[in-house]
Amino acid sequence: MSRYTIGIDFGTESARAVLVGTSDGHLAATATFAYPHGVIDRALPDGGRASGEVLGGERLPPDWALQHPGDWVLALETLLRAMAAAAPPDAIVGIGIDFTSCTVLPALADGTPLCLLDEYRREPHAWPKLWKHHAAQPYADRINAAAGSPGGEFLRLYGGKTSSEWSWAKGWQFLAEAPHLAMAAERWIEGGDWIVWQLVGREVRSACQAGYKAHWQKDAGYPATVFWASLDPALPDLLGMLGDPHPVATSAGGLLPEWAARTGLRAGTPVAVAVIDAHAALPAVGVSGPGQLVVIMGTSTCHLLVDPRRQAVQGISGVVEDGILPGLFGYEAGQASFGDIFGWYVRTHAAGGEGEGEAAAFARLEREAATLGAGSTGLLALDWWNGCRTPLVDADLSGLIVGLTIATEPHEIYRALLEAAVFGTRRVIDTFEASGVMIGDVHACGGLAERSPLLLQITADVTGREVLAARVPHASAFGAAIYAAAAAGEERGGCAGMIEAIRQMGSTDRARYRPRPEAQRIYDDIYRDYLDLARHFGEGGTEVMKRLRRLRE
Repeated sequence: MSRYTIGIDFGTESARAVLVGTSDGHLAATATFAYPHGVIDRALPDGGRASGEVLGGERLPPDWALQHPGDWVLALETLLRAMAAAAPPDAIVGIGIDFTSCTVLPALADGTPLCLLDEYRREPHAWPKLWKHHAAQPYADRINAAAGSPGGEFLRLYGGKTSSEWSWAKGWQFLAEAPHLAMAAERWIEGGDWIVWQLVGREVRSACQAGYKAHWQKDAGYPATVFWASLDPALPDLLGMLGDPHPVATSAGGLLPEWAARTGLRAGTPVAVAVIDAHAALPAVGVSGPGQLVVIMGTSTCHLLVDPRRQAVQGISGVVEDGILPGLFGYEAGQASFGDIFGWYVRTHAAGGEGEGEAAAFARLEREAATLGAGSTGLLALDWWNGCRTPLVDADLSGLIVGLTIATEPHEIYRALLEAAVFGTRRVIDTFEASGVMIGDVHACGGLAERSPLLLQITADVTGREVLAARVPHASAFGAAIYAAAAAGEERGGCAGMIEAIRQMGSTDRARYRPRPEAQRIYDDIYRDYLDLARHFGEGGTEVMKRLRRLRE
């Protein structure tokens, strides 16, 4: 009998599941579920229930981004039922979970989210803060300013700065702005760990999520109490709301009988320790060793690689031992804006003519932009619509387009935005190599890699590297299924460890994009101009972006 594992990827707007064969990685079934509440960034839901509401509750300030845990549970049950219907229950030997990170929520000791309690449902700080919640930037700034204080040396392994997106800045904002909620909260937990808790009935933290987002290190633990106490006497309380992390690719426990009854799966089915959504894509594309950069092209972009050495690299999100693959140091960098830049442009400026929808507008702009040569638009943009993650770690920066004239066409702007996003990727590569972490091939995956051959060719031309686009649908969910196979173990129908799971299940089907010498030469020149703009607007030449943001707020 064939054996399968389930991978569920909890994303920004929706969740998706895959059923994958453990012997050969064949995709047996897929399903998706759109969150009823999506991203909550304007007002809290009326009533605080899981579905059937309109946004009309407490208004949210700028830069807030929340989610509804009821949406996650609905997605989980719906997707598990769909996967259980696609194979005999005894043939499904493991469940893997990946989740956007840092998406974090306050809860009671039994895991109940504060936002689901009647007395707190109208409190914005009681709700899960999504990864792109940037309202904690002032707290991140204060942590970064104290990097030289006793205990602050942990930041060296996180690019020298923490981020408003990560756990400590969000946690400090929670403690400082809602002290009455902080007194009620007993756990401060990542969404992925919370989902695993629901399935297995106990709290099992992930070393992946704790390592990259809460600055936990295998040889040192969480950052020292003395550092947090020097910033705010309340901050050490957050340490008491965290838990001891567990290695990825291991089992968190067996599926609870009540969840088996709700879904049709077998009780006791192993559930893997959760992983960050982007990190799960690395095994999905078949990468298991150093020198290979995995670029997950989605709403934002995550850059991942593994290496036998631990190096401090400017502006990365972290380097964590065993953080992605056992036995190696996993590196994470990223761009806070990527696909959402193109989505913003199509939604606000390019769609709607003669009833044209967004999908048709994307396709049209792709076709028209592909007719243009490298540098022919006369435009240059900075890809900071959601701030700059690597290497500047500054959420207060914003987007920029230079060179507009009354003759500028929509498809020229679209191409300039594609190029800007890839210039940001090249800067990430340069930052790694300046610290001695060398990169060969670029492996691309994610929704944009599947939909935009033009973007992939520009990536090859700008970076001067061959780009291998993995033909693996739902790469993060697929990777979660690979972690599940390793967690189940060979004796239960899974795989004998993570490397063997990648060998058996990881994708080998790739499209290749090679640099074109003339385009590469042109982009080398434009990239120098990109760096000039980045230095001026992001590194001290002017504070105009931040002044404008303060005016908007």
